[in-house]
Amino acid sequence: MTDKVRIGLIGAGGIARHHVKQLLQVPEAEIVAMTDPSQEMVNQMVAAHPHLATVPIYADYREMLAEVDMDAVEISTPHTQHFQQGMDVLAAGKHLLMEKPMVCCVPHAKQLIAAAEASGKVMMVSYQRHFQGTYIYIRDQITKGALGDVQFVSALQSQDWMRSQRGKWRQVKALSGGGQLNDSGSHLVDILLWTTGLAADTVFSYTRNYDTEVDIDSALSLRFTNGAQGTLSIVGDSPMWWEEFSVWGTEGALLYRNGTILQRKHGEMDMTEVKELPADSFPDRNFVDAILGRDEVRVPPTCGLRVIELTEAAWKSAELGRPVRVGELG
Repeated sequence: MTDKVRIGLIGAGGIARHHVKQLLQVPEAEIVAMTDPSQEMVNQMVAAHPHLATVPIYADYREMLAEVDMDAVEISTPHTQHFQQGMDVLAAGKHLLMEKPMVCCVPHAKQLIAAAEASGKVMMVSYQRHFQGTYIYIRDQITKGALGDVQFVSALQSQDWMRSQRGKWRQVKALSGGGQLNDSGSHLVDILLWTTGLAADTVFSYTRNYDTEVDIDSALSLRFTNGAQGTLSIVGDSPMWWEEFSVWGTEGALLYRNGTILQRKHGEMDMTEVKELPADSFPDRNFVDAILGRDEVRVPPTCGLRVIELTEAAWKSAELGRPVRVGELG
């Protein structure tokens, strides 16, 4: 392979346009084709990035895979379409970057991971927080033992999701697979698991759909495989964006409050605000570097598996009215 990575896009919506903006910052990346069944989405992509008017454009991604010589594909489509599209991309021998959530059920996650391993191709999930200094710092502190053994975690996310997404595909279960927990909440689930290194064992949840067919509010109680406990709250009918993430360990605590990190160890008198953070990057840069052998994959598909394990257990718990173990999901 040369030092140029030829990339095809499946999906031309808002998040795909964001990926194009990021890829323009990667000199080794070249977008060689794109596909979307919606001409309106294609028109919006070309309006935002006029240089893409010259690349082949398809309504069916399978035609793009069959006809265009490319090295890699980025998938930015409704959630329930990810699995089959991902399987087809890997079967075509292409590297794969997939938007979150990776898939919408545990068996699909396991099948996709097996296909990626068999293909020998790079596969990663586009959880951008793995590349943000705030969360890199939190993970580093936990990994090096600054908080001791993790004992309890608590995460909360609120946004105007119910109203802002009304009438859109994210609130159509057949396309989204679920509500806010599976959408923007997926980032919160991922960052809780990635920074702490925890894996969910048991989930007990309550959800509320209001007048929609998907979950809007979710209240989860968590037990992890190492015995740690936690809570996760998703508020989908909120007048503002707000996010909190807290970790308590045997040696101290770290609190994230909507962009601010506070930290304190046992024996200290005051909380310390953390201001010096690692530099930010973004998934598309890592994807290209991993294909070229310049870096490891920072968001392997196992992250997608861990997220859907917790998420699907939460859905099943809310349905059955009892705690659900991840091991029940198959």
